[in-house]
Amino acid sequence: MPYLVREHLFIGNISDAADILQNGSSEITHMLSVLSSASISFFTEWRSSLTIPSKEIKKVYAGGSGDGGSGSVDDLGDGSRSCLSPTKLLYSLEYAGKDLKLVRMTVPIRDMESENLLDYLDVCFDFIDRRRKEGGVLVHCFAGVSRSAAIITAYLMRTEQLSSEGALESLRQSCDSYNRGEKIDSSKFGADPGLPVEVLSGVEAIPNGGDNRTPAYRCKKCRRVVALQENVVDHIPGEGETAFEWHKRKSGNRFNRSDESECSSIFVEPLRWMTAVEEGALEGKLSCAHCEARLGYFNWSGIQCSCGSWITPAFQLHKSRVDKSTV
Repeated sequence: MPYLVREHLFIGNISDAADILQNGSSEITHMLSVLSSASISFFTEWRSSLTIPSKEIKKVYAGGSGDGGSGSVDDLGDGSRSCLSPTKLLYSLEYAGKDLKLVRMTVPIRDMESENLLDYLDVCFDFIDRRRKEGGVLVHCFAGVSRSAAIITAYLMRTEQLSSEGALESLRQSCDSYNRGEKIDSSKFGADPGLPVEVLSGVEAIPNGGDNRTPAYRCKKCRRVVALQENVVDHIPGEGETAFEWHKRKSGNRFNRSDESECSSIFVEPLRWMTAVEEGALEGKLSCAHCEARLGYFNWSGIQCSCGSWITPAFQLHKSRVDKSTV
């Protein structure tokens, strides 16, 4: 879910944005999408089940208006201009989402160190300032931790005269306040498959009851069961943003990269043996409940699999640390 940074200002990832675009929101009325592609079809390419309607308002290129647009970089309100190439898309505006009531601004910025965010900051700041007066603004990128965080950090530096360290710490505290270090109710987690008998609602349940043998994953060091096959969260190989890079594309289905390499991890639902998760941390190591061997990592903001797919939230078990057997 998006984090509230300031009044009417939120930060999130592509999953947060997709949910709002598809289902609407009572708090968020405007969206700043900072992705490698400005097209609304990016959401469908990322997750094929999504159908998000949109209606273009205008496109603005550096130095003048573009397709169907009537604006220019002078529309920023402060007379500033960009040093981008005249053919470079600066931003686009559209109505999008449920009932076309949400105003979405898209700024095409790749998640690369060589990308120059300074060229786009003025248009982003202007959009955030104006739209916060009309409703709630969600600033998001793909994972919600790099491009969107950089833009909001810079926005806080300008509007609140903070240092870069102060603005970043303020943003971090806003996100951390979601859990505030409080323990999470583990009753909402999946049952611990490593326990021989679990008492649920006064009824004894045996994970391997009956004659059926269930596929399971065991800690490679002590052989404790850490997950059953039913706990695994499936994902489409290559669904992440890296699959859209030109050098990643192959002939055939560009989302299917199984011919290149198998996923090096499995992702599972949160389980009751995950004490670090229960303690309210936003991210951290997953260690075996019996021998404390490191099994993987978790992050509520998401983790990118080796295949390119992004899983949010993510509870990751490295295949090199577990063995697959049956119980």
